[in-house]
Amino acid sequence: MTALLGLLLVATPWASMGETQRADAMAHLKTLPTLRERVLEATEGFVGAPYVLSPLGEGSGHDPDPLFRFDAVDCVTMIEQSIALSTAGPSTLVETLTALRYEGPASWENRLHVMESQWLPQNVKRGLLRDVTAQWGGEKTRRVKKVITAATWKEKSAAGLALPEAKQVKGTFEFDIIPSDVAAEALRKAPAGLVVVVVRADRPWLVTRISHVALLVQTPKGPMLRHASRSFKKVVDEPVARYLGRNLDFGLWTIEGLALYEPQLTP
Repeated sequence: MTALLGLLLVATPWASMGETQRADAMAHLKTLPTLRERVLEATEGFVGAPYVLSPLGEGSGHDPDPLFRFDAVDCVTMIEQSIALSTAGPSTLVETLTALRYEGPASWENRLHVMESQWLPQNVKRGLLRDVTAQWGGEKTRRVKKVITAATWKEKSAAGLALPEAKQVKGTFEFDIIPSDVAAEALRKAPAGLVVVVVRADRPWLVTRISHVALLVQTPKGPMLRHASRSFKKVVDEPVARYLGRNLDFGLWTIEGLALYEPQLTP
């Protein structure tokens, strides 16, 4: 398959591909040397896809939405499905996505619901993501934390997850951010294909301070966030500076900074 044909395949919406075309596009992704490059191309097939909050589930039970779908995404599932498309074969797509989204078999209780206490640390531990925030933030990088206690899990936002106590992860979770006032400039130098994590000011009664994830895209006009946007109701490429500008004035839950993670191929 030529490189041009591969690009044309992946730029075709995943939802409009047949099984053979999708298999060809996935095969093309495997020819790219880094997972960062693969995920970047995989997300091309989701640009313009409708935004739907929590479009994936377990196919039954608490959340009967399908385990995999191409016709709609939210911010996290666009990244998750693009990683799966970049690393799996057609017959192992659901299995690969399940290994990314869950700790154990696919079930509501096993899903990695909370970004800073579950999704990020688990996928860093698995070797699928690497924290590169300090690498690109340099001396501007700041260390922040989220404290999750038993009391946090009794608050409305956490209690709504209806997780058993054994799955209510507690502790102090520290991570680096690039402060919002310098993040747009810092991201100009970072490579395309990094996962961008939006970290907001801490609200102790909330179980998370991470509100959004996106993929970094570099263009002649500057760095963009490729993200499934609730505001635009679809997947778009939006200038980093514009995204930050329209979200910084967000009451007390303003954006404190961005964290960067590089997708990696596991051994």
